[in-house]
Amino acid sequence: MRTRHLGTALLATGTLLLGGAACARHDDGAPGATAAPRTVKAVDGCGKGSWTDPADLAADRKPARCASGAPAPVKLDRTRKLTIATGTLSAEYVAPLEMAVEKGEFKKEGLDVTLKVLPTPDALPLLAKGDIDAQWAAPEAAVMNGILGGFDIKWVAGNFSPDPQSKSGLWVRLKNGESASGVSMAGRKMGTMIGKGSVISYPMNTALKKHGGGLDKIQFQQLGSADVLTALQNGGVDSAWLLDPVWRKVDGDAHYAFLGGQPLGEPLGGLLFGPNLLSEDPDAGVAFLRAYIRTVNTYFAGDYKKDPAFVSELATLLKTDKQVLESTPSLRMDWEIRAGTTDRLQKAYTAAGVSTGDPLPESKTVDRKLYEEAVGHKP
Repeated sequence: MRTRHLGTALLATGTLLLGGAACARHDDGAPGATAAPRTVKAVDGCGKGSWTDPADLAADRKPARCASGAPAPVKLDRTRKLTIATGTLSAEYVAPLEMAVEKGEFKKEGLDVTLKVLPTPDALPLLAKGDIDAQWAAPEAAVMNGILGGFDIKWVAGNFSPDPQSKSGLWVRLKNGESASGVSMAGRKMGTMIGKGSVISYPMNTALKKHGGGLDKIQFQQLGSADVLTALQNGGVDSAWLLDPVWRKVDGDAHYAFLGGQPLGEPLGGLLFGPNLLSEDPDAGVAFLRAYIRTVNTYFAGDYKKDPAFVSELATLLKTDKQVLESTPSLRMDWEIRAGTTDRLQKAYTAAGVSTGDPLPESKTVDRKLYEEAVGHKP
């Protein structure tokens, strides 16, 4: 999320606090009531590998997987119309949702799903009020601040982690005589389209600290997506956070060095549910996650870019160039959430000066129960 939007999001959080809290209803319809325990049944095609221990933070951890086509759809008794907000429909990490719509996976569950492009600051208060049902985004600073203020919102499923060969992340232009191992980032100017309130603050801070910097020791220059690389190349900034596939432009050039990116095996975004799917209609919430997980298992289980025909289909779906997709490794699609991720994110937000109040415990920010139910895992 861009820094210039953060104030808007926090203002929305404050003005809608009472309305958001009032929307938080549970199974018996009473605000604040405790939801009844749900029955979790074994799911065909989703065995031992369909769940991994959230405490496993190994970079080479294999993401959870069921068999192709699993978990099978369980159609709801009546059709639910759901609106899901997303910041873009052209990014590769949104592909599982778009493919689920394209292939009719949501319809198999009795869900009529609309994907609506909305920036996080605009979507967040709508999610809290129940005007939209879910958000394909990330637990950014504005989300944490909203939950702290009383919003009934939780992170319920992950999206992806990078391939080990990916170099999406922090790049620096080396000074004369400087090597990648000897870079000092303190005092440098960084160009980024991502504000300090974004989840990228966490890996960015980690990479900076390894090289004598930190979010509090560098200067930020907010730039448009098309200007970040140009500013790095012409000396307007000393470093930049380069996304897929932009980093390919400097990879292999001795004048630049890659200092680190998103942690391997740790998704930093995915699905946020509001009161509609968390408490008012959890059956629809599980159905949505079941369709999403089935889409990952069927179409994105491994190196999906090895199939030229599928890459062509994906390029058409995302309205992007096939060669652009092929220029970077496949994402490791991953619906699970690692333990402690929101703790680490909040530490970065504090370091960046964009958090308010005390850190929230994971019990207030994350709910894994719905995706565990979708694959038949009993904690």
